[in-house]
Amino acid sequence: MSTAESAPTLVGAKHRGSHWIDDWRPEDPEFWESTGKSIARRNLIFSVASEHIGFSVWSLWSVLVLFLGPGYGFNPSQKFLLTALPTLVGSVLRIPYTFAVAKFGGRNWTVISAALLLVPTILIAIVLKPGVAFETLLIVSMFAGVGGGNFASSMANINAFFPARLKGWALGVNAGGGNLGVPVVQLVGLLVLATLGTQYPRAMVAVYIPLILVVTVLAWFKMNNLTHAHNAKGAIREVMRHRQTWLISLLYIGTFGSFIGFSFAFGQVLLVQFPEQFPNPAKAAAITFLGPLLGSLIRPVGGSLADRYRGSVVSFWNFIAMALGAAIVLAASQLHSLPTYVLGFVLLFVFSGLGNGSVYKMIPAIFHAKAQLDSGAGMPVRVADGLAVRRSGALIGLAGAIGAFGGVLVNLAFRQSFLTLKNGDGAVLAFIVFYAICCAVTWLVFIRKHPGRLEGV
Repeated sequence: MSTAESAPTLVGAKHRGSHWIDDWRPEDPEFWESTGKSIARRNLIFSVASEHIGFSVWSLWSVLVLFLGPGYGFNPSQKFLLTALPTLVGSVLRIPYTFAVAKFGGRNWTVISAALLLVPTILIAIVLKPGVAFETLLIVSMFAGVGGGNFASSMANINAFFPARLKGWALGVNAGGGNLGVPVVQLVGLLVLATLGTQYPRAMVAVYIPLILVVTVLAWFKMNNLTHAHNAKGAIREVMRHRQTWLISLLYIGTFGSFIGFSFAFGQVLLVQFPEQFPNPAKAAAITFLGPLLGSLIRPVGGSLADRYRGSVVSFWNFIAMALGAAIVLAASQLHSLPTYVLGFVLLFVFSGLGNGSVYKMIPAIFHAKAQLDSGAGMPVRVADGLAVRRSGALIGLAGAIGAFGGVLVNLAFRQSFLTLKNGDGAVLAFIVFYAICCAVTWLVFIRKHPGRLEGV
């Protein structure tokens, strides 16, 4: 065999340009070690950078509401809406963002989606000042949802770069690095509050607009598109026919919905639940970043544990731990103990982050198991693996969208609980019940031995 025949054809320059890769075989050990690993990790690095800024922009309003003092005239109920709307828009955008990777290419869509982050930040710089109408802020806050869409496209893109044995780690690193955008934007907010006070909320976007430009340029020059990472025709309709799709989405509401919902709501919850301990928002901001930080850092650990022990097993025990964390929050509220309340929430953040990694690992594991069944039934292995990647990408988008919608439910649950009970206890009790349901579903469907159970999930 000639050198030209044996060497992988990495670049399809004659039709699409030098950033396109035609031949991509991550499951081939020789290809992976000689060529694939370095390319995949480079794309992972710049994917994380773009997604990180996307999460920060998505989370901007969780910080900006702390600046909205008496001069703006907004009550806590209105502020919860300002954090709920970006979550809602971000969850809806995750589905088209997932398929944009197939339509435009992973690198190309990363450039476009990063550049779109300029829209919400510039709008905030223009309108956010005392006297602005609440309706105007509601509309502007919705544009921050574009940052939430970045997650789905980034995860679908990175899923195609790595072999099955490393997907848990890779998806965990990608998501964890992106999730770090939440505590980082809160630390930026704390710095602005501590140095400039509540009078200059627009200083937040003055920090992020240059960073958006930087990550856009880096993605343009450093990332690649994979020609094989396209969706099977009707992939989204196909995965919607699998019951595992809806069960994974339910579990992801419990993990990611909790993480992003708590990240957006925690500052406001502290201010309303313990008003005497937080006479100024800077003190609350000094606490709120810790939970999202730990939850983001531990997400890759959840993916790695899932690689080793199976995602379903890690997720099962994780939901038990989340229920216990919520129980601590509920008990602390009854005792009116701020340190215990914060401890319970930090545990919730940690275990929601861990569960994010383990539940997401279950997605490629499900379709890898189905691919093995297909190849055993006569389908060529490479065809079965290609279908698994495309179906995984479709489910990543769908589950990511539904899971992010859980963040909306978290904010609305706290809003309603404070309106009716004057505290967050009703919302926390609902969370405990939901985590118990997720635990039961994980056991009954993915762990318990029964006919039709997919092995290795």
